[in-house]
Amino acid sequence: MTLATFLILIAIGLLAGSLGGILGIGGGLLIIPGLTIFAKLNQHTAIGTSLAVMLPPIGLFAAYNYYKAGAVNLPYAMIVASAFMIGSFFSSYIALALPEVLVR
Repeated sequence: MTLATFLILIAIGLLAGSLGGILGIGGGLLIIPGLTIFAKLNQHTAIGTSLAVMLPPIGLFAAYNYYKAGAVNLPYAMIVASAFMIGSFFSSYIALALPEVLVR
């Protein structure tokens, strides 16, 4: 990995993390296009990388702060998370079977 690639990844992460914490956006809107356009990853790898990126920071740190502030409805979160896991598991098969869209 070059220094330029490292700095690009840091910039993508900082931007997505900042907007994710404030607005709840980041993965599909920022990380995936950033990884395909600037880091030159193919679309499938960018999607898989984006999903792996979101697990620790969003799932642990940001949600914990909202939980401490009393701003998390755990029953709702558990239902949506369960459905999200099922939907993402099966839709990933569909996404991997589709041809990649050229973004560059």
